[in-house]
Amino acid sequence: MAPRRKAPRRRARKSFNISAIEAGTAISLAQSTGASSAVDEMLAGNFKGALSTLESNIMGNKQQITATLAGALVAKALTKGFASGTLAKLGPIRIKA
Repeated sequence: MAPRRKAPRRRARKSFNISAIEAGTAISLAQSTGASSAVDEMLAGNFKGALSTLESNIMGNKQQITATLAGALVAKALTKGFASGTLAKLGPIRIKA
């Protein structure tokens, strides 16, 4: 009789991917909308002030926000043709296009 084999254990992945385009877009949008000051106001309990801050920053920076989103869309479309898509690798972090 053949000996039983142990069931294979699943291991956690040792690396993770970060999309450079999406990360850059998110940082740019957070800066354009004034999200940090709005979060500070919310943590202080001023929800109305936080929402008015977001609203005024978004309405004031509409053109910049639209340009950021359009640029991200074009960049994502252009990078679909890369073979591997990996721009850089630093330890367990892979930066993908």
